[in-house]
Amino acid sequence: MTARLDSPLKVTGRARYGSDHNPPGMVFGYVVLSTVAHGEVTAMDVTAVRDAPGVLAVYTPFESLELHTPHNPIMGATWVPLQDTDVAYRGQPIGFVVAETFEQARDAASLVEVSYRERTPLTSLEDGLAAAEDAPPSMDGSPHTVTVLASGVESIEDALAASPVVVEATYTTAPQNHAAMEPHSAVAVWESGTLTVYSGNQGSDLQAASLAQALAEPLSAVHAVNPFVGGAFGGKGATSVPAFLAAAAARDLGRPVKAALTREQVFTATGTRAATVQRLALGAEKDGTLVALRHDSWSSTPMSRAFIEQTSHSTSREWYTTPNMVISQKMVPLNIPPTTFMRAPGEAPGSFALESAIDELAVELGMDPIELRRRNSSLAPPGKDLQWSSKHLDECFGIGAERFGWSQRSEGGRVDGDWLVGLGTATAMFPALRFPASVRVTLNADDTAEVATSGADPGTGLLSVLSLIGADSLDIAPERVTPRLGDSALPSGGMSGGSTATASAGSAIMVAAPEVIDELLTLAAAPGAPFEGAEVSYADGRVLATDGRSLTFGEVLRAVDRSSIAAVGSSAPGEEMSKHSFSSFGAQFCEVRVHRWTREVRVSRMLGVFDAGRIINEQPARSQLMGGMIWGVSAALHEGMEIEADGRLANGDFASYLIPVNADIPDVDVQFVQYPDTLHNPVGARGVGEIGIVGVAAAIANAVFNATGTRVRNIPIAIEDLLDE
Repeated sequence: MTARLDSPLKVTGRARYGSDHNPPGMVFGYVVLSTVAHGEVTAMDVTAVRDAPGVLAVYTPFESLELHTPHNPIMGATWVPLQDTDVAYRGQPIGFVVAETFEQARDAASLVEVSYRERTPLTSLEDGLAAAEDAPPSMDGSPHTVTVLASGVESIEDALAASPVVVEATYTTAPQNHAAMEPHSAVAVWESGTLTVYSGNQGSDLQAASLAQALAEPLSAVHAVNPFVGGAFGGKGATSVPAFLAAAAARDLGRPVKAALTREQVFTATGTRAATVQRLALGAEKDGTLVALRHDSWSSTPMSRAFIEQTSHSTSREWYTTPNMVISQKMVPLNIPPTTFMRAPGEAPGSFALESAIDELAVELGMDPIELRRRNSSLAPPGKDLQWSSKHLDECFGIGAERFGWSQRSEGGRVDGDWLVGLGTATAMFPALRFPASVRVTLNADDTAEVATSGADPGTGLLSVLSLIGADSLDIAPERVTPRLGDSALPSGGMSGGSTATASAGSAIMVAAPEVIDELLTLAAAPGAPFEGAEVSYADGRVLATDGRSLTFGEVLRAVDRSSIAAVGSSAPGEEMSKHSFSSFGAQFCEVRVHRWTREVRVSRMLGVFDAGRIINEQPARSQLMGGMIWGVSAALHEGMEIEADGRLANGDFASYLIPVNADIPDVDVQFVQYPDTLHNPVGARGVGEIGIVGVAAAIANAVFNATGTRVRNIPIAIEDLLDE
C-alpha cells in the first residue's frame, strides 16, 4: 500500500488549482444569470455597468464574444453561452462583466437591467410525464426500448400474468447537484497567439480541443493545464462556462482573465443529476426464480435534451437472469438546469428502484433477500451471449453476510431503547470500461523514470496508480517514478471518467514500458556502447550481459551521452469486447436506526464488499469506495434539488442543500475480493470510482423497511415518509 503522492501538496495548500494562478495584469470576469426560466431576452441595458468603477467590458447576446459549438467525442456537443437570446432555464448564463477586481465585476454585474419576453415554464417532472418523449439511443447504440421474450411468449404483460408471484411499484429519485468543493473556474492567458487555460477539468486534451473549436483556433494554439481538480465525477467532463468566457474575453481584451462561479451559480450554471420516475414489475416462481421483469423509466432533461439518465438500461438490462424482460427509457424536457453525468450515472438512481423492488419481492416470497439475489444472479446480460469475464458477486455476499452479522437479522428488525433497528442489503454493479489512452514512459540518466499522460486526477489517486504501474512495468521502486497528469501537451489520456482511468492509462503504460526497455537494450549493445555486441537483458532496473556485467539504465544512458529515452504506448478497447461482458460487482450492507417517536433515520453501520479485479493501491481504492458509499447515504437521506414552479432553485446553496456531515456517517467498512481480470485489460484492474455509490440508497431504504415495516419508494427519505397516517 502506497500513500498518495499528492497528499502532502494538498494538505499543506501547495497544490495549485485552476483559480490559484494569478498572472500579471490579470482581470476578473463575473457571469450574469437569467432570472426567468423560459423565454427570450429582448434587451439588456448595460449603461450603468459601463460607468461602474473598474469595468473593462460587458458581453451579452447583443454584444457577444464569438464562440462556436464544440463537439467532444465523449460528452457530445457542449453548449456555449451568449450566442443567442433564448432562455431555457432560470440561472442560465446570459452575460459576462469584466473588471479590474472581482468585487468590481460582481457589483457591476448587479447593475445589468434585463428585459424578457417570458413564457410559462415547465419545471415539474410529474407534470411533464404526459408529454414524455422516447429517449434517443444509448451510448452503446441501444434503442429506447429493449425487449427479450422467451419462445412462445407474446408480451411482457403475458409473462407477468403467468407469474405465480408479482410485485409492481413506482419509485422516484430527486435531482442532485455536483457542488464540487472546487467551483468551476478558469484563468485564461494569451501570449504570442497561444492560449493557456488553467481550469479544473476531467481531460485536459479534450478541454484544449473543445476550446480550440469554440474559438476557431488551431489546436496547436491552445494549451490546457489542470494538474489538480477539486472534485468532478462527470460535472467537469465538458468545458465549463467560465473557461469559454475567460478564454474569449482574454483574447478580446489582450489581458489575462480569471472567471469563477460563485457557490450559488454552481447550482444552476453547471450540470446536475436528473430526477427520475421508475416503474418496475417483477414476476417470479414461488421458489424465487425470476420469470419476467419490466422496468420503465422517465428522466428529467433540459430543453436541449443533451443528457438522459439511463436508469433502466444501466441496471435491469444486465443484473439478473430472466427469460422475459422489457426495459424502456423516456425523457421529459423541462425548463431546468442542464443534466449531465454524475457518479454512476444511471446505475445510482436505477439501482435504488431495482434493488428496492428485489427486496419487495423477497418479502412477498418470504425469502432471504441475499438468497433471492443469488438465485437470479446473471451469467451474462439477458439477451446477450457474452458471459461476464469474471464475476464473484456470490462471494461478496457471503463474506459480507458473515462480517455484518446478517444471520442475526430478523423480520421486523429489533428494538434498542427508543430506536428501531433494521438491516438492508443491495447489489452493486458498474460496467468495466476503457477509453483510448496514450502514455509516455521516459527513462532518465539519473536512474529515475517519468510516466506522463494528459488525463486528470480529480481526487481519485491516479497519480499514485501511475507511479505504481510504471514502477512494476519498469521493475524499479515506485519512489523513482514521477507521474505527470493534467497537461494537454502530454500524450492524450482522454477523460478521467466512467471508472476507466486505471485500466486505460495502466494498459498504455504496459505497452510503452517494454518499448522503452527495448530501445535501452539496443542502445546498450550498439557500437561504442558499454555492452557492444553482447547479448543483454533487463531486470531490476539494470541492463545485464551474459558475462555477468551489469549497469543501471541511468549508467547506460550516461555512457552513451543520452539524458533520456522515451516511448509512447497506446491502448484502447479491442477484440475482447466481442468475447465477454465486463463489470465490477459488489454487495452493500447497511444498518439503520429509526427513532420510534421522531422517525429520524440514522445510518449506524455500513459494509461494502467489492469484486473489482486487481486492486493497484488499496488505500486510495478503499477511500474511493468509502466516498461513494457516503454519497449513497447523502442521496438516500439528504440530497435533493428543490425547483419551484417558476424555475427558481429553492435550495441552491450549502445552507439549504442538505449534504451529510461527519456526525451523519458511521464507520464505513470496505473489503475487496481480488481476482485480476486480464480478459478485460492487461493490468487486470476494473474501476472502483463509481460502484461505491451504487445500491447504497436501496440498502438504506430496505433497512428502513426492515426496521419499521414502512416501504419508502422515494429518495431522499424524509421524516414525513415514516409518520403514521
